[in-house]
Amino acid sequence: MEEIIGQILRRTAEVLEQRGRVVLAIDGSCASGKTTLAAALAADWDCNVFHMDDFFLRPEQRTAERLAQVGGNVDYERFAREVMAPLKAGQGFSYRPYHCKTGTLGEAVVVEPKPISIVEGTYSQHPYFGDAYDLRLVLTVSETVRTQRILARPAHLHRRFFEEWIPKEQAYFAAFAIEAHCDLLVAGTQIV
Repeated sequence: MEEIIGQILRRTAEVLEQRGRVVLAIDGSCASGKTTLAAALAADWDCNVFHMDDFFLRPEQRTAERLAQVGGNVDYERFAREVMAPLKAGQGFSYRPYHCKTGTLGEAVVVEPKPISIVEGTYSQHPYFGDAYDLRLVLTVSETVRTQRILARPAHLHRRFFEEWIPKEQAYFAAFAIEAHCDLLVAGTQIV
């Protein structure tokens, strides 16, 4: 993992030197290590970290038409409006994270601009965002490791992972060729 973090740090430093600001996307399937990697990078950088899980659809948005869309179970319109637009403009902003347990939006999170921002989560590289990122990472992990990690999570979520979330993610990765458009592909513990 240290080698991977080192390479990401170097690539980010190069972009930061060229552009003065970096927006980094970390995409990948569930249980591939996206949140863990974002936290490890944030430990080395003074940066903002945004989680796509904070932008899942609210209950009233979950129509059959919307859920039939590839990547449609995330509120990518709200994320683009509330986070990506001001982030790319270098402005401060606030957003309200969605809480899955309550099905509601939480208190506003106030964000001050920083030179480095990380957006982590499946659907972070949805084509709706266009060319919003300076660096795109995709994490992959073996089916065995992913299953072990999912089974270590709360039991009441297992069925949703295997019957709902994983098939939706697979459709997203296939439809939009996410891996083919990334700058760094991290397979397990190797950069490919």
